[in-house]
Amino acid sequence: MAEVINLRAARKAKARDAATAGAAANRVAFGRTKAEKAQAAAQRAREAGALDGAKRDR
Repeated sequence: MAEVINLRAARKAKARDAATAGAAANRVAFGRTKAEKAQAAAQRAREAGALDGAKRDR
C-alpha cells in the first residue's frame, strides 16, 4: 500500500521550498554590499574610459 501523507503539510512544505528558492535568487541579485556596488561602478567607468580613449577620430 502507498504511504499516507498529510496533503496540507505537503502543500506547505512545497510553498516553503519555493520561498526559499526565491530568497536565494534575491540574495544573489540584491545581496551586494555598498562597497561592492561602488567597485563595480568604478570598474565600468574605467572600462568605458579606456574604450573611449582608444577611439580613432576620422
